[in-house]
Amino acid sequence: MKNITVIGAGTMGNGIAHVFAQSGFNVHLFDIREAALERALSTITKNMDRQISKEKLTESQKSAALAQLETGTDLKNAVAKADLVVEAATENTAVKFQLFKDIDAHAPAHCILASNTSSISITKIAAQTARPDKVIGMHFMNPVPVMRLVEIIRGYSTSNEVCNAVIEMSKALGKTPVACNDYPGFVANRILMPMINEAIISLHEGVADVQAIDSIMKLGMAHPMGPLQLADFIGLDVCLSILNVLYDGLGNPKYAPCPLLVNMVTAGKLGVKSKEGFYDYSVGIKEATVSSQFK
Repeated sequence: MKNITVIGAGTMGNGIAHVFAQSGFNVHLFDIREAALERALSTITKNMDRQISKEKLTESQKSAALAQLETGTDLKNAVAKADLVVEAATENTAVKFQLFKDIDAHAPAHCILASNTSSISITKIAAQTARPDKVIGMHFMNPVPVMRLVEIIRGYSTSNEVCNAVIEMSKALGKTPVACNDYPGFVANRILMPMINEAIISLHEGVADVQAIDSIMKLGMAHPMGPLQLADFIGLDVCLSILNVLYDGLGNPKYAPCPLLVNMVTAGKLGVKSKEGFYDYSVGIKEATVSSQFK
């Protein structure tokens, strides 16, 4: 597999395109918005410059990687020669289902279709295609160029050959692939999201304030970032979406989203992406302070 198409030029999509291009693959980054593609190229360039400043990349390697990367807004053209398509669109079931129908219609018969979904069933996504044996989950962690894990999710019909091929490809990116089966939330978010939800419940019920909750988890559990700040970075809308998938898929009330999280998403307080969540990012991420709502 040499030709890779990445669908979606947001945070995850541009990170995935970055690591594939840096590893010598031919990458076509697709998005329906030209402005999103321009932002993605700018972000990739800045992140490579950061790698250069840390002596993890050379100028010549940066130039070579950027030369491997092309962009476009025509889906049919983007997937026409792909050996692997990695979908990294918004975490919305209807959007992903339609995308996989469209990708399946235009991608070559041998092409593997992967989703970077953090919780949506790979089996249900695969059912939208005529090649369910070639559909798999390839869940990268954010920030993609830094985090080593790729959670590999086998759908009900995913073949052993496809699973093995994607595992080997992940290793070629310098990542550590770990396989799991297709159940709501997979492993990473089935464990992480209830923890984040419980932190929000603790805040909602007045057990402790924002800084106290995050400090206790950082200092006591050696987490690099507290759960409330992590939720802001993931996106509170994404957290809510994943919790809803867990709640709907498993039917256990322990996965029910905290009413405070629901209200914050409804009010448009989504974390870093909206510049306010549990913290205020209006001045900048490094200068973030607790949101006035929680002071």
